[in-house]
This record gives sequence, C-alpha cells and structure tokens, in this order.
Amino acid sequence: MDAFQLPIKLLLFCLIVPVYMLCAQQPPQYTQYMYNTMVLNSGYTGTSSKIEALLLHRSQWLGIDGAPENQSFSIHGKLKEKIGLGLSATNDNLGAANAIEINGNFAYEIRTGYYTKLSLGINAGVNLLNIDYTKGIYNNQQDPLFQENLSSTRPILGFGAFFYGTNWYTGLSTQNILNSQIFDDSELVTNRKSQYYLMGGYVFDLSERLKFKPTVLTKYVSAAPLTVDVSGNFLIDEKLSLGLAYRYDDAVSALAGFNLSEKFFIGYAYDYTLTDLNNYNDGSHEIILKYNIFDRNKRALSPRFF
Repeated sequence: MDAFQLPIKLLLFCLIVPVYMLCAQQPPQYTQYMYNTMVLNSGYTGTSSKIEALLLHRSQWLGIDGAPENQSFSIHGKLKEKIGLGLSATNDNLGAANAIEINGNFAYEIRTGYYTKLSLGINAGVNLLNIDYTKGIYNNQQDPLFQENLSSTRPILGFGAFFYGTNWYTGLSTQNILNSQIFDDSELVTNRKSQYYLMGGYVFDLSERLKFKPTVLTKYVSAAPLTVDVSGNFLIDEKLSLGLAYRYDDAVSALAGFNLSEKFFIGYAYDYTLTDLNNYNDGSHEIILKYNIFDRNKRALSPRFF
C-alpha cells in the first residue's frame, strides 16, 4: 500500500463505519447556499415578501459507498409586518449514520434606515441520530459494540442575524449552540460541535436585462480548518441564472437556475472535487426546487435575487 492509498482508505473507513468518530458530526454543506439561506441563518426567516417553500437534494462524491447524501425542506414567510415564521427539516446520511433535524424558526425585523433592515432570528428543534452498524464493514463481526444499533435524540438551539438592503445582505449565525457527545459502552461514538456562518452578497445591475450577484459564505467550527465558499451568479432577463463557485482547497462548481414562472424556480449545481479524492468519485450533484406560494407585495416588479 503506497502513501497515497493509505489516507484514502482511512477516509473511506470514516465514511462507511462511523465508529469512534474522530470525524465529528457536522451540518451538511450546500453549494446553492444562496437559495437555501434560512436553513443556515434563522434571521433570514420571513425577509422575503413571499411565502417560500423549498426542496433540496444533494448527493456528494458520487461513486463512493457511504458518501454524504442530504435532503432539505423549508418553508417560511411573514406572520405580520415585522414577524417571520419558518419550519425546516433535513435528512442527512453519512455511511451507517442517519441524522434528521427538525427546526422551528422565529425572526423579528427592525427597520434601521429607509432602505435597510435587521432581522434577528432564533431556531429550536431536535436532532434524531441513528447509527445502523449492519451497514458497516469491520474486522470483528462479534464485537459487542456493533451488536446493538445506536439511537439518540438531542435538542437544537441556534440564532441568526440578517442585515440587508435592496441589493445587498450580510449575516452571522449558528444552527446550534449546544455541543454534545454520545458514548456507547464508554466509547466516544460521535462529537457534535457548533458551526458558525458568516455570509454576504451584493447584486449589481449591469443593465436592464442583466444582474450579477457575488456571494461569500465562511464556516467556522472549533479545531477544524476555516471553510470559505465564494460564488458569482448572473441573472438574465429575470429568468435564467448561471454561475460559478469555489470552495477553498476543496471543489469548483457550476450552477444554473431557471424561473419557470413567477412562482417556480429550479436550480442545479455540480461540484468537481479538487482534492486527491477526485480519483475515487464522479463529483457532487445538487438540485433545488423553490415555490413562492403567495406574494404579499403585489407591486414587486422583479425577484430580489437573494
């Protein structure tokens, strides 16, 4: 076994058999984060003039058994002029582990200027973690640690601040401030740490038919490298969006989206892995469907594009 094969095999072991997890359980990553903002920042809840429902599916590192796979659903809107309510649910699979998270979101909006608002949000819910050891591969099939599957229910509590104007936004948030560890027969199985997000974006009106939106998302978790995602999307004739994204030292992505109507949007992203893991997978795929159920602002002339 050469020096290159060894780390790959260790990584696959971490994916397929999440026992003694040195790989901590962390929230899934999204390439189309700019369309899935409420799942990352509760302060975004209700900031749109529409009631929005969203579905997202992500298959990461296609071709590797046990690689991450995620589905996400969210819906949010304004209850009153300053109050936003939302609900989100995610289903995250990684090897033998499955985590379901359900969150209720509340946000209160403060006008800070003629064109600017600050929305402060909170999310609360539960994390349902299940580890099915029958999906793993290990040397000693008789090890008592692997004879009984693991199930755990843990609380979630997060907060977010979303500050925005007519053509820009910035936000700071965490999905969960409650760190936790799960032990099985005194052995550490999984360790969950808080992950913090710093995001921002700006919409440039290049012409009557063309807009350009650069965005950035920074993710920080204790004892792990800082992760930075940057993207640039063009919106053509308020219908077609095309863009590129880069995740530092990890992947480059192509993005495309289309407003099928004033209410329905579909988007797709493909990630090309830049690490040595590229030799073992066929990239990552992500599709998103967004439906604007009701537009409170009847006089809105065009999408806000964030």
